[in-house]
Amino acid sequence: MKYFLIAGEASGDMHAAVLMTQIKQRDPQTQFVGLGGSQMATAECRLYQDIRHMAFMGFAAVLANMGQIRRNFRIAEEALLQEKPDALILVDYPSFNLRIAAFCKKHLPTTKIYYYIPPKVWAWKRRRIHRIAQLCDEVLGIFPFEPAFYAKYGYRCTYVGNPTAEQVALNTQNNPNTPNNQSSPNPPTIAILPGSRESEIRHCLPKMLEAARRFPDYRIVVCAAPGIDEAIYRACMREGETLTRETYEAVRQAKAAVVNSGTATLETALLGTPQVAVYHLACSGIVRWIRPWIQPLMFSIPYFTLVNIICGKEVIRELLGEDFTTEKVTAELQGLLTDEAYTKEMLVEYEHLSALLGTQPAAATAAQIITSKR
Repeated sequence: MKYFLIAGEASGDMHAAVLMTQIKQRDPQTQFVGLGGSQMATAECRLYQDIRHMAFMGFAAVLANMGQIRRNFRIAEEALLQEKPDALILVDYPSFNLRIAAFCKKHLPTTKIYYYIPPKVWAWKRRRIHRIAQLCDEVLGIFPFEPAFYAKYGYRCTYVGNPTAEQVALNTQNNPNTPNNQSSPNPPTIAILPGSRESEIRHCLPKMLEAARRFPDYRIVVCAAPGIDEAIYRACMREGETLTRETYEAVRQAKAAVVNSGTATLETALLGTPQVAVYHLACSGIVRWIRPWIQPLMFSIPYFTLVNIICGKEVIRELLGEDFTTEKVTAELQGLLTDEAYTKEMLVEYEHLSALLGTQPAAATAAQIITSKR
């Protein structure tokens, strides 16, 4: 069997590599080709393009790199025609992947198309659900509510498990002696998770640090993302503040965390640490003014963080745009550090979150479905 995989970002590269390993265990003769990153290459995928030339985020970056994006489409299309794979596996990266899925459906009608970690159509661009369902033979979702959402439109989606939950569980299993925030070392710590992209770190970290510094009895630990130069963080930090790349250990030991909204909020919840979520919005004053008009058109859910979306209620406080101020982060940290009833209720909801996600291994389940469809 030959599989053609496409992942356009670092997280997709990681998830694709794990999936490839699981497929290989079931079929050692499998061949992998596609577009991705170093982790996919390590897992023996022959790459036609590297994610360093694909991961463009934001309108300005996309516009500036439009020529490269067009080249990437051409590379993917020509590679598909040359390789004629048995299956095309798409990993997140929706705008690019949906166009390639349409090309594959038209020119290689016998190639099976699988979407692992499909677009978050339940959050925004809901109309995409029709295109996804029509183009893909199997949609393999990573959130437990996705099958019901697809079923409302008459489509099928299989929940295979959540890779973040799986990753956190494996880390906990491999580090059983790491203390949690109930028995953290002295002095107690506040963990700061400012995001995984340089631009968001520059916008968020100064305010996050300023709020944490208002609690002098706590040590501040800043969690650095893979691939980001330490100098970006240290430019905002003071003497005595710690920088670490051992994020799970730091979060698990912290009394509370300030987290830039994203997958990190889900990781923090599964690690059992009380948190407040923040997110920088450019031109937040304008966004706040037009939000009542644009939200019904673009967004389908009332929450922004994965923790609240999955639980269907406000479990953690979301401070977005104009609400992301040092004063509001400080006030929320005060509650997280001193109000035991408040944090206990949050931890109870975390347990509910964990139960909703379940324990099935996402990549292994997805690999079983894919390899059984030969």
